[in-house]
Amino acid sequence: MRHSNKSLVLIVFTLALALLLAACGQSANNSANNSAAAADGSAASSAASSTAAPAATAGSTDSTTDVEMVTFQDSVGEVQVPKNPQRIVDTTAFYTGYFLALGVKPVGAMEGAMGNPYLAGMLDGVESLSNDVTPENILALDPDLIIVYTGTEGIDKLKEIAPVVQIQYGSKNYKDQMMDFGKLTNKNDEAKAWVDQWEAKIAELKPQVQAAVGDRTVSILNPYAKGLFVFGHNYGRGGEILYGEFGLKAPAEAQKEAIDSGTGWASISLEKLPDFAGDIIFTCPWSGDTTDPKIVYDNPLWSGLPAVKAGNVFQLNPDADTYNDPVSLEAQLDFITTSLLSVK
Repeated sequence: MRHSNKSLVLIVFTLALALLLAACGQSANNSANNSAAAADGSAASSAASSTAAPAATAGSTDSTTDVEMVTFQDSVGEVQVPKNPQRIVDTTAFYTGYFLALGVKPVGAMEGAMGNPYLAGMLDGVESLSNDVTPENILALDPDLIIVYTGTEGIDKLKEIAPVVQIQYGSKNYKDQMMDFGKLTNKNDEAKAWVDQWEAKIAELKPQVQAAVGDRTVSILNPYAKGLFVFGHNYGRGGEILYGEFGLKAPAEAQKEAIDSGTGWASISLEKLPDFAGDIIFTCPWSGDTTDPKIVYDNPLWSGLPAVKAGNVFQLNPDADTYNDPVSLEAQLDFITTSLLSVK
């Protein structure tokens, strides 16, 4: 009987030891797996945190990141985006000012926006993407939302990093675009406040400007290598204000080619300049090349224009006035109003 009791004790001890060793082995195995997972997550934290985002449903919470997702309608369809995006990378340059006007500072922006004098000081601390939009330099910024132009190359790779919103340039007027971005950033009240104050300012200034200008026509002209660009109502350079808000008239040919066509611009040869030049001209060199604008400005056709002879030519800033975001428009409004109220 004693012998049996000893055997029983030995068996129980052996089983306990086996269970203990198995548990230790499982614990070690789990620790190794967790360490490997942590290493992988560290190496690709941005990609790992964003892959679940496109699959989230409107108003849902991403179980991986605890970020509430909502549906946003961009230029190509519906996309799931963070309700309150915190790390926006804007690859458009021309739309960066919208976010700044809403009090949202991107973590990354294009060099064009960084060099816009009207945005000076507002992009401190923002990483410049230069002019190179690649998944690698965007991934390094750990974004939770990426803004691109419709059809940007490599969008599928960017979607692996974070939700991507595509914008079709010029498809919406700037007030509608402001409201759209207000929805995107959960800043609806701020967007409406900007539109309201803008419209109030226009209502105050418009009668004064129209009285000063009268029936005279206004042109926006940019000399470039092959002639001149004529700009209309939706391509920056003050067109949104001159033609859209103040309701001023363009010369008939400019109206036809740059406004009624819907393109917002037209290219003409120097010989056609008199047909497109208004009684008042806003101009600057074309920012897209390094051609000496004196080829146009020193030409007899230019110096013989009524606007030039009357001193009603006003120089735009080629580094800033190409933009038509809210911040740039506010600065343009001051310059354009002052200029028009001074016409002779």
